Amino acid sequence: MFTGIVTAIGTITNTEQRGDLRARIAAPLDPAKIDIGASIACSGVCLTVVDRGGDKGDAWFDVDISAESVRRTVPGMWERGRKLNIEPSLRLGDELGGHIVTGHVDSIGEVVMAKAEGDSWRIAIRARAEMSPFIAEKGSITIDGVSLTVNDVRDRPDGMCDFALNIIPHTGAVTTLGELAVGDQVNLEIDVLARYLKRMQGLATQTS
Repeated sequence: MFTGIVTAIGTITNTEQRGDLRARIAAPLDPAKIDIGASIACSGVCLTVVDRGGDKGDAWFDVDISAESVRRTVPGMWERGRKLNIEPSLRLGDELGGHIVTGHVDSIGEVVMAKAEGDSWRIAIRARAEMSPFIAEKGSITIDGVSLTVNDVRDRPDGMCDFALNIIPHTGAVTTLGELAVGDQVNLEIDVLARYLKRMQGLATQTS
């Protein structure tokens, strides 16, 4: 379980294709606080730490990425040199600063607008039709592992929707979102509450 509050930006330094894809990620963390077998979110994807090392502030950890995870995430995401938003799993007693995030990517969105607005960076993302019912104005959504609030939603005739977000300077500086440009793709995870409400609505319709 995560909150969508990114701790650090990591960089993939090496990949190796085994049964699954193994990636080594360097990040300014303390390796003593990274447990083998612990869950860690990498740009919104919950992965398991299988090895770790380095020094405090200059750590690395290895993860295995299944073919299913590769298929569901942004193309090229697991290539050497790629920057990732890193968040260790939530511990009992930690502050829930964002919203409840599972680390399971639901879909891929595309940035269709990115521009400065005041001191912030305003972006619009186009979501696929199957995602549209779960995205609501002032609701929560996870973009590449970052918890954000939807500012507005515009439905399209093809069933897809465009939704807008504001990236404040701090968020842009401590995550990869400050570098987003039109045409970039991002990992999307819908609010877990929206997921269950949609399921309950579907069951209610079947029994009515």
